[in-house]
Amino acid sequence: MSPLVATLWLVNVTLDTGGQLAFKAAASDPRAGDGLARWRYMASRPWIWLGILAYLTHLLSWIAFLSLVDLSQGVLLASINIVAIMIAGRLLFREKLTPLRVAGILLVSAGVAIVGMSG
Repeated sequence: MSPLVATLWLVNVTLDTGGQLAFKAAASDPRAGDGLARWRYMASRPWIWLGILAYLTHLLSWIAFLSLVDLSQGVLLASINIVAIMIAGRLLFREKLTPLRVAGILLVSAGVAIVGMSG
């Protein structure tokens, strides 16, 4: 994997994970209320806009990444986002990591490592 591909891969993982975490922060604010008021409240908070910005930037970096790798390899390498999001969810939101989720993290990580070494 060239340095440019590795850098774009890390940028993609960071932006996707950051976007997911920002959306989770916006959606889990206990002051948000219910129904339409909840959506209005979330729209007024910076977390939702940070998530949208992260996703828009992610889109551009994803296109750049895909221009350098095969689609099948790129999608498999992007699977590490699942691991990053699960670990960040545990650290920031105290979400549970059950034994099955940990097994999934290990399997996905192994798969990404195999794909990364083969390309």
